[in-house]
This record gives sequence, C-alpha cells and structure tokens, in this order.
Amino acid sequence: MRILVTGASGLLGRTVAAALIARSARLQRRDRIYTFQRGPSGVHGAEDRLGSLTDRDAVERAVAGVDAVIHLAAKVSFAGAPEKFDAVNIEGTRLLLDAAEKAGVADVVFISSPSVAHYGGAIMGDGAAPARPQLARGDYARSKGEAELLALAADRPGFRVTAIRPHVVWGPGDTQLVERVIARAKAGRLPLLDAGAALIDTTYIDNAADAIIAGLERMDHAHGKALVVTNGEPRPVGELLAGICAAGGAPLPQRRVPGWLARGAGAAIERFWAVRPGTDEPPMTRFLAEQLSTAHWFDQRQTREVLDWEPRIGVDEGLSRLAAYYGAAGTAPRIR
Repeated sequence: MRILVTGASGLLGRTVAAALIARSARLQRRDRIYTFQRGPSGVHGAEDRLGSLTDRDAVERAVAGVDAVIHLAAKVSFAGAPEKFDAVNIEGTRLLLDAAEKAGVADVVFISSPSVAHYGGAIMGDGAAPARPQLARGDYARSKGEAELLALAADRPGFRVTAIRPHVVWGPGDTQLVERVIARAKAGRLPLLDAGAALIDTTYIDNAADAIIAGLERMDHAHGKALVVTNGEPRPVGELLAGICAAGGAPLPQRRVPGWLARGAGAAIERFWAVRPGTDEPPMTRFLAEQLSTAHWFDQRQTREVLDWEPRIGVDEGLSRLAAYYGAAGTAPRIR
C-alpha cells in the first residue's frame, strides 16, 4: 500500500508513520509511507511531501498516487483567532478530502477528538456521541467538529472514511500535555481542581497509533463511523497528574482550586488572551477547567469490536516508560 500520513511533525503523526513502517517490515511487505507537513518529519523510512494543508497545489501533490490517507494535521491550541482554526481544520480538511477523492484514494482515516461532542457536562461511560460543533467548547473543538462532519459525509462506496477520536493522548516526547504538566508543576503553577477527583480516560501514545492503523485495516467495518479511543482505564485526574509529575521529577501538585472558580477564571483569561495573546498557551481556559474538573470516560466496547483492537500498554506501564524516558533524557521541560 501507499499511505499518506498528514501532520507527521507532531508526536502522534510521527508515531503512526513509524508504526506503519514497522508493520510493513514485520509483514515483509513493501508499503510506501509518505508524510505531509510543512517541515521534515524526521521519520526514518518515510518519504516527506512538504507543504501546507491550506495550499491546494501542495495538497494535490501530496495525495497523488496514494491508496489511503491518515489525516492528523490540524491547528491544536486552547487559544487563537477563530479564522485560523477554520482555515486549517475545516477548509484544509475539505480541500484534502476533495483532492484525495479526485486522485483515486480509496480510504481516509480522519483523526478527530472527543471534544467535538463534549459540551461541558460529565461524560460517564458514553460512546461516541455525534459531533455538535455549535455546542463545542472553544474554536479547536468547534472546528474539529465541523471537519468531522465533512469527513463522515464524504463516506461513500469507493471512497471510505472513518473518524477516530483518541482521547488525551500522552507519552514520552509529548510537549502538548506531559511537558506542560511537568514544567508548570516545577514552577508551582499546577493546581488541582476540585481536589483532582474527576475520573478521566486517557490514551497512551502507542495505543492511539495502533488504533488509528486498525481503523485503516478494518475500514470495511469502520467506515462511516466515529469511534472514541482510550486506554479504558479511568483514573482520578489528580492521580494521573501525580504520576506524570513523579515521572518527570516534578513536585506533586498541592494547590487546590474549586472547579467553578477555575472555569470563571478561564473564561476571563480567554477574553484577555483574545485582545493580548501571550507567547504560549493561556494558563487556564474554560475548556481546560472543565476537562480538569469534570468526569470524562468512555464505553470502549464498540470501538474494540469494530477495530478488533485492544490497548497493549496500560497506564502504569506507560508511566514507567515516561519515567525511563526522563531519566535517560537527563533534561527537564522548559518552564512555560
């Protein structure tokens, strides 16, 4: 097979591309793995096709001659101008789907997020509810919801599309979650909301990559569906944060803040950030406060049946790997 992975400059995209290459070698096949992003992917054995998701010519070159696309490229942030999220996540996905179908691509795995169906309340044992962008929290979730609807609407005979929603992906080398948690804990800026009692699901990086590849392999069963992917091991958020901090040599979070106060502060910070954005992510947003103070764990039975997949690395083993990574790296994340 000739498979294109978009967004391989990110941790999950790189891991998926590398796993596809390893799978090809293991099965003694001659799959060709391409990546598409603005800079080199750094994935050994992959062929980079460079460009922007908003550049029609670059996208058409990227999908030329491939059989399948795994689409991870996205603007991921807690803040930013709405039109930038729309340009990459919605219009970029629309452009990619159009170019891929015209190029004769057979299968597309669209990587979405459970946030497209999270409206601020608790999620306890639910499946993959339909995306409702108009209710989503923040421009990332809204734009990903719009893009998922576009992707699933494109599913048809000869052009099959599935949406995989990995939830809170983490692991060694993760700069989006793990390094921010460790850096903020070391700086004394990591509060526990509502004592860290909210029960949440997460997904170890290798498990997320395996599930995404299973989505491609099981397209006969998965097309037209949205599937949430997690480890299926809900833990109190305080326990997970403590495990990450311990792995990275950071002090455990001690400061406790009521969830309602953090949500109010997050909303105020969002308004301030819209006028005077900082150089990094805002310290709190309404969506982040809800994620840290509200239960969100999922029923994985349909996902595992459709994908014929189960996670192979548990949370505790993942934390052990994280500790080994930071012990070997000998460096601490940057303070943000």
